[in-house]
Amino acid sequence: MSGWSARAGGGASRTGSLPDFPWDTIREAAQRARSHPGGIVDLSVGTPVDPTPEVVQRALREAADAPGYPQTAGTPALREAAAGWAERSRGAVGLDPASVLPTVGSKELVAWLPTQLGLGPGDVVVIPDVAYPTYDVGARLAGARAVAVPPGGWPTDEQLAGDRVRLVWLNSPSNPTGAVAGVEELRAAVERARAEGAVVASDECYAELAWDVPEVPSVLDPRVCGTGPGSHDGLLLVTSLSKRSNLAGYRGGVVLGDRELVAHLLSVRKHAGMIVPAPVQAAVAAAFSDDEHVAVQRERYRARRAVLRAALEGAGLVVEHSEAGLYLWTRSTDGSSGRELLDRLAGVGVLVAPGDFYGPSAGDHTRVALTASDERVAAAAARLDQLAR
Repeated sequence: MSGWSARAGGGASRTGSLPDFPWDTIREAAQRARSHPGGIVDLSVGTPVDPTPEVVQRALREAADAPGYPQTAGTPALREAAAGWAERSRGAVGLDPASVLPTVGSKELVAWLPTQLGLGPGDVVVIPDVAYPTYDVGARLAGARAVAVPPGGWPTDEQLAGDRVRLVWLNSPSNPTGAVAGVEELRAAVERARAEGAVVASDECYAELAWDVPEVPSVLDPRVCGTGPGSHDGLLLVTSLSKRSNLAGYRGGVVLGDRELVAHLLSVRKHAGMIVPAPVQAAVAAAFSDDEHVAVQRERYRARRAVLRAALEGAGLVVEHSEAGLYLWTRSTDGSSGRELLDRLAGVGVLVAPGDFYGPSAGDHTRVALTASDERVAAAAARLDQLAR
């Protein structure tokens, strides 16, 4: 035993302040769901189950002979492919490929962005009040402080307590709610952050999975960020290939936007050795260059969503928001908490994520993922039908 303790020093105390890992808190419910005679239907985590597209697998295989160190900045092919995707899919105009940086998936970037931007004590990271837990974790790792606000909100003077807002996280479509922010809401957030000298990081990992809305605007859309020189100043778009391309196992993502910010992150990441493997960079370039496989995967999720939504509503549950993304944001009508609903569903072998994972105000909801095979989704629907009876 080394005697090391999470209280041993400044850096260690930051990790000691981290919350429990959310999924560790539902082990008992997971075990109950696994004991179902038909096996578990795990809808608690948004992990893809469909094959990685062949165009991507082929690119990985062809780049498998990679004896040298890869480029932290990413290959020209990757940067150009991602910039082209941002123009086609996200409406970005005039994005220089040099403003693109590959990341090891998106979660590591979310967790380490405050640190890489140099935030620390006295700095505030603004996050949504119902949000992906890693936004808060990233602030804690940096020694900064996260302040949660409702959509379109801003911290009060009391919440700031003399500290300065340095980073604002936007997330549209939202994980977990699936709510989509419109152009006006995004533009107002950008204008306020710029007035305060804060960086805006927009997590748009689910933007290509829209269901009940005509569009999912991006922070780099000219209607949001403006046009001409400096239109991308202070803005970062964060995205992942895990969901839209079934690449969770590859750990491929990108951050792009403000060229100076990207250059700063590149410098930090060079020192830290945060490099995406060369074969994965080739696969990422292939995925960003091909839109067909995204359309195919979107239709798979659309069909599963229709089955699950009908089954949840047939069981007397309410689905709120969920206009886009990979989840159905669900609650009971009888006043049950999300944890109570988790237990009820686990009793029929269906595992979901309780809403309190995503903030105190979400405790009466559950998040139901669409990421299960057609057979498992059908099994979940049949079990929900039994629950309704």
